[in-house]
Amino acid sequence: MALSVNLIKRLPGFTLNVSFAAEAGVTALLGASGSGKSMTLRCIAGVEKPDEGSIVLDGRVLYDSRRGIDLPPQNRKVGYLFQRYALFPNMTVRQNIDAGLSLVRDALARKDRRESWITRFHLEGLEEHFPRELSGGQMQRVALCRMLAGEPEAILLDEPFAALDSFLRWQMEAEVRQTLAAFSGVALLVSHDRGEVYRMSERVCVLNAGMSEPVMPTRELFERPQTLQAALISGCKNCASAKRMETGRVQVPDWNAILACEGTADQPVTHIGVRAHWIVPCEADAENAVFCRILDAQEDVFTRNLTLLPAGGTGTIRAELSKEAARSLTAGNEAWFCLPRRAVMLLMETDSRSAAPHG
Repeated sequence: MALSVNLIKRLPGFTLNVSFAAEAGVTALLGASGSGKSMTLRCIAGVEKPDEGSIVLDGRVLYDSRRGIDLPPQNRKVGYLFQRYALFPNMTVRQNIDAGLSLVRDALARKDRRESWITRFHLEGLEEHFPRELSGGQMQRVALCRMLAGEPEAILLDEPFAALDSFLRWQMEAEVRQTLAAFSGVALLVSHDRGEVYRMSERVCVLNAGMSEPVMPTRELFERPQTLQAALISGCKNCASAKRMETGRVQVPDWNAILACEGTADQPVTHIGVRAHWIVPCEADAENAVFCRILDAQEDVFTRNLTLLPAGGTGTIRAELSKEAARSLTAGNEAWFCLPRRAVMLLMETDSRSAAPHG
């Protein structure tokens, strides 16, 4: 099972241009608001029509601009969970689920399948309730039930936890992970929440201003992103322009530093990134030691967050230390900090464009 997406969608002030392939399992589309994530799902589902390109699911052509193919949503075998669930407000839970079983003509078979899904999603006793009478978690379960009842070959989840409070979000995420683990088809998860993507997906495609980057393993994105845009969207708080001096060393003018690094000699470099939690106090003779003045020190829930200005530098560095490690570090202090060789990520800036808020 595989989904191939190559599409261009022109909108006022914004052009969506994405190309990626998703295998069975969960692939996340990660990007900032306005990067085109939701619009991509809408095109795959058939809710929106691209201007050019093709969409192919398990060998079936859902859309092909050159061949004039554009299957209606009900014929695509694609389940779509909208951000706000899009339950029919004047239908009961039972009727909403029946809407997902519309292709099952036999009344008895439809009833049996409906009851099976109601049991699976723990909706017993809610069959005659309307959406306005349900909690957020219950509405999500009904929406998932309706979507999966149609036995889709691919499912699209558009910010599925955005409407839930933090406690319920964690509970529902666990339930959705179990549902996805039992699903044999392709699942696309749209999110701008890095932790959600890390926990729920095997692969990820970064969208930046309407442009897609190559699909990569999720763990690899967070451990070793290849582009500046991927590093930023994956939460790297320290990125700076850099140039390679020689194999194993880069110069970072904004930090007035020359840093040892890993990577191949032919790897292109325009920037480096260092995640804030890797930066620690050190001795002056440590590898990649940078002498800094502490401009600010703020207590967070579990960490102490420092803003550092390297000696002779113009750009600041963010460090997130345990409270114990940062106990004696206060604003105005000067100290040596280590940016470990293994933590120095070599990055390449890609073209980006301003995006309008379409997803």
